Amino acid sequence: MLRFTTAGESHGPALISILEGAPAGIPLLASDIDEQLARRQQGYGRGRRMQIESDKAEILSGVRAGETIGSPIAMLIHNRDWKNWREIMDPAPDKQGAEPRKRIVTRPRPGHADLPGMLKYDRDDARDILERASARETTARVAAGVICRSLLGQIGITVGSHVAELGGIIARPPDTWPADINAAADQSQLRTLDSEAEARMVELIDNVKRDGDTLGGVCEVVCQGLPVGLGSHVSWDRKLDGRIGAAMMSIPAVKGVEIGTGFDASRRRGSEVHDEIHAANDRPLSANTERRTNRAGGLEGGMTNGEPLIVRVAMKPISTLMRPLATIEMKTGEATSAVAERSDVTAVPAMGVIAEAMLAFVVSQAVLEKFGGDSLNEVRRNLDGYLAQIAKRRDV
Repeated sequence: MLRFTTAGESHGPALISILEGAPAGIPLLASDIDEQLARRQQGYGRGRRMQIESDKAEILSGVRAGETIGSPIAMLIHNRDWKNWREIMDPAPDKQGAEPRKRIVTRPRPGHADLPGMLKYDRDDARDILERASARETTARVAAGVICRSLLGQIGITVGSHVAELGGIIARPPDTWPADINAAADQSQLRTLDSEAEARMVELIDNVKRDGDTLGGVCEVVCQGLPVGLGSHVSWDRKLDGRIGAAMMSIPAVKGVEIGTGFDASRRRGSEVHDEIHAANDRPLSANTERRTNRAGGLEGGMTNGEPLIVRVAMKPISTLMRPLATIEMKTGEATSAVAERSDVTAVPAMGVIAEAMLAFVVSQAVLEKFGGDSLNEVRRNLDGYLAQIAKRRDV
């Protein structure tokens, strides 16, 4: 079973990512991880933290001579800002009579984990909550996603994303999709494929920053090269769309997920929603069938159908505002304004990179469940055998 876990606080000494269950033989270099970590930090509207941190990964285990070896893969990502937070985040107990620690948070921010976390975990200082609830944790997710992305790439599956909407401004999709979505999107400071919309988005971000406010938006994640039949219809927890939804909703500030036409499908007739099936040549991933539309977004009945997987992910505006909202002082119960932590105006471009990592992980899980093996070569052989099997069914 492919699984990963992360550890670390936003201003702690480091973040840790451990991926277990990856087969041996997957190519992996620390520079591959660093490249994706850098993509996560880009985007117009990011705060000063992105200038402080320049994330680099150190591979501690599970890789030798540039390839995975089948054992758990542990990665360490140092927080360069740790030197400024050492006393605040020190795990040792305070000495008797010591001054209270700096940066204590007792005014919870609306929209963040502060208040429910303080009450659930019985903490007087919301920093015990917000440090882990911070989106900084997703750095470790992106690191785990790099291994999954490499596994998928070895069998012809790619994952990319672009910003489809920001602050209500919709980016018009291109008439012809680029062969490499990420290469095209990463040329934009907002990771969008519509230059005219980008200019309006930048202007909006500047205006919102002056107001001390924040913006949300939507990214679209596209996974291509998938064979038909990943996932399953037989049990609720094996349906691939359900697992994708859970993975995307786990990203901080994400409040909605659509696959294919999503909510818009509920407003249309069936004849306008479902994708008719046609015979086609040279499409081995779908047993020589094709859909001339892809309104289902590549999933039917909890399984891939051989078409590109299209997932749209909606992110709310960031909870930390430089012009804080109303809250209460937890020590006294009095009305006050929320604490203002250093923050971005928007992180939608970065969220797209995180969503890529989460989709790569879920798809890799499904690939290994279907074609699992202890080595990359075994996975390839099993995939080739399956494609030969479904090709024979179409021949009949």
